[in-house]
Amino acid sequence: MANTYTQLYIHFVFAVKYRAAVLSYEWDERLRLYITAIVQNHKHKMLAINNMTDHIHMLIGLHPSQSVSELMQFVKGDSSEWINKEQLTRHKFQWQEGYGAFSYSKSQIDTVIQYIANQQEHHKKYSFMEEYKDMLDKFNVEYNEAYIFKLPE
Repeated sequence: MANTYTQLYIHFVFAVKYRAAVLSYEWDERLRLYITAIVQNHKHKMLAINNMTDHIHMLIGLHPSQSVSELMQFVKGDSSEWINKEQLTRHKFQWQEGYGAFSYSKSQIDTVIQYIANQQEHHKKYSFMEEYKDMLDKFNVEYNEAYIFKLPE
């Protein structure tokens, strides 16, 4: 795309199906590297990635050649296929349907990178749902409580 210049920073948040705590410390670094490779293979730049046992945060410099939804389809589809192929969980692994995607300006990038890096400390005080709803509220995103990353019924 000649003469196309962009600066698009997107913070993604997505959860394991039913927010099951199955992302293990024993292999989560391999998962982060695998997801980073997916992102980079699609011409985007991974700026930060971290996870808890039930969800992932990643900050990406988004290349304009691909939509947010298409990228997330590849990230979630390919990574869940890899987790299942490697038999890293006791049961079939799936990501929860949906995700959060929040845009930031260049001046906010260092703060977001620090936030993502400090997930383990952050979640000693706040649950994932508190964190996620707070993000939705800060960005004035309307949401229906019934469709937020839900637990099994």
